[in-house]
Amino acid sequence: MSTHISVPPQALLERILTLEIVRVTERAAVSSARLRGHGNEKAADQAAVDAMRRELNKLPIEGTIVIGEGERDEAPMLFIGEKVGMNAGPQVDIAVDPLEGTTLCAKNMPGSIATMAMADGGTLLHAPDVYMQKLAIGPGYAKGVVELDASPAENVRRLAKAKGVQPDGITVLVLDRPRHASIIESVRSTGAAVRLITDGDVAGVIHCADPDNTGVDMYLGTGGAPEGVLAAVALRCIGGQMQCRLILDSGEKIERAAKMGVNDPKMIYGIEDMARGDCLFAATGVTTGSLLSGVKFRKDGVIETETVVMRSVTGTVRYIKAEHRELAKFHLD
Repeated sequence: MSTHISVPPQALLERILTLEIVRVTERAAVSSARLRGHGNEKAADQAAVDAMRRELNKLPIEGTIVIGEGERDEAPMLFIGEKVGMNAGPQVDIAVDPLEGTTLCAKNMPGSIATMAMADGGTLLHAPDVYMQKLAIGPGYAKGVVELDASPAENVRRLAKAKGVQPDGITVLVLDRPRHASIIESVRSTGAAVRLITDGDVAGVIHCADPDNTGVDMYLGTGGAPEGVLAAVALRCIGGQMQCRLILDSGEKIERAAKMGVNDPKMIYGIEDMARGDCLFAATGVTTGSLLSGVKFRKDGVIETETVVMRSVTGTVRYIKAEHRELAKFHLD
């Protein structure tokens, strides 16, 4: 006697999309991985963009790119406002960074990933391509334990107290940039450790969500706003806190942000302000890093990938190690 399981169509579709977006980031990762170490950032990024766009257009969605490669006049594909999908199915917002860490890929250094997020239509922050101040910590702390406008040293002391350790038991992840010299000095003045990364602040923020395994308690600094929204989706799925503020330091940037619905240039955004409703997040490793293994091209022709995919409504995090034998799907010729 067969058992019939009834699943509402919408719920079923959402579950299907959880695996479908994995295919999107896998294709982008494999395409860019072929150019690892070639020193050509633009070519690696373009390979990822082309692959991601091709796969997105196969999905049963009415998708709008809200975080993409840039404005329409500077990005031929996956530009902000571009429509993707089969124009059938749920209306969704899509945020993409087809190759986060283009420099890492071009130099064959650890930590480059292909990443994207998907959410209910109208629920992702439409962030202009500007810089953003970012502060993130992992799960398990009272709301407001750290604040964007507090000094780095003060935030370290607050987090240490909440964690039940001395400040020297805290590690803060920071992008290695001259603009962050004062942040690094402030953090170190407390006795806390600073871990520097050269690129990739989506992965950087995600690290602080799992301090037991990564050793990272907090992320601090300024980076791209698009990456901030992607990171917010990931943190939304796995827990943690994040506060951000767009850096709109010119009339042109303020005007551009206003066209995208940003009415308060000084607003501090929390996770819920950047990603509401049900969200999906996926990232596939391009080069091996502390978050994911990179693409492997085996001698027998099989391609191996590792992807993390998350969903906010269930809090489920899946790591998918795949072996690909049907290589035509990657369009590698």
